Amino acid sequence: MPFARPTLTDLKAQVAADVQANLSGVSALLRYSVLRVITVVQAGLAYLHYGYLDWIAKQAVPWTATDEYLVGWGALKNVYQKPATAASGTATYTGTPGKTISAASTVVRGDGRTYSVQASVTVAGTGIATVSLVDLAAGAAGNCDIGTALSLGTAITGIQSTGTASTAFTGGADVETTEAFQARVIAAYQASPQGGDQDDYVTWATAISGVSRAWCTPNGFGAGTVVVYFMMDEAESAHAGFPQGTNGVATNEARTAAKATGDQLIVANAIYAVQPVTAMVYACAPVANPINFTISGLASASSATKAAVSAAISDVFLRKGAPGGTVDISDVNSGIAAVAGTSGFVITSPTGNITSATGYLPTLGTVIYV
Repeated sequence: MPFARPTLTDLKAQVAADVQANLSGVSALLRYSVLRVITVVQAGLAYLHYGYLDWIAKQAVPWTATDEYLVGWGALKNVYQKPATAASGTATYTGTPGKTISAASTVVRGDGRTYSVQASVTVAGTGIATVSLVDLAAGAAGNCDIGTALSLGTAITGIQSTGTASTAFTGGADVETTEAFQARVIAAYQASPQGGDQDDYVTWATAISGVSRAWCTPNGFGAGTVVVYFMMDEAESAHAGFPQGTNGVATNEARTAAKATGDQLIVANAIYAVQPVTAMVYACAPVANPINFTISGLASASSATKAAVSAAISDVFLRKGAPGGTVDISDVNSGIAAVAGTSGFVITSPTGNITSATGYLPTLGTVIYV
């Protein structure tokens, strides 16, 4: 059975009882006696020692370790907390041919986010200059869509100050949360490296900044291929967590296959460095499979309760959903039942377990209450 750590009150009573038992004719319970003070101090010191030992015990295993001790346990399995990364992309500007946008020039987004020009670019004969930009501050907030307005930080004669993103800005990610890092550390201890099995591909993918979930499909595009589906729930929250780019293989893959772009290219390139040399690895974004629900018994529920029901279903899809996988309807029922005020509900549609085609990931569609 687990060790029962004594409370401070228990320790005070125990020390007082010991003093009284060993000093006949003396009362250790008098309020202002020296012995009373000593018993309280002694009990406090013992309580601190118990607390320190309790803390040491938690750091002794990766399941409960915290802070630098969790980092140490992760390092033993070559798992490290993912740092924040900066977004990058390209933008186009119009101007007089021959005019130059110099390297290190700044470009500002409408909300004040600042990017830096990576290399000097001269306006071509078509009147267009395409520049490569990188976010000056790391983080998911630097990601943006094609067509986003990006203005030159300093006006350049002969070039219009306002340009647009010609590619989606991707690659920006925040520092990995402690909870997510601990989950990866525990997963590393539960699944030892096997030189390229399915778990290894998931481990390699989720070690990349911004990647929150990943799945491996052997021979997904034919013999010798490995398809890695992944999600970026926080970094691409503006797109419901779906990666932005095109599916494909790494830049250095010499065999004939479409090269990935955007988020997919970041993942493909990272995995290429550690994968078995014979595998043809494709980094792919899942395709959304919206699932519509009809629920009876909650038509009169408050908007807050209905919002909580939607959040519960989304949480089940987040935890249980997988490209081409199945989500048990019983898990959805359990998630909704955990929401206060939903007693008596019945899911009338869908009527059975939720399945998705290969490459499709279940997401919440509409919820109709009848």
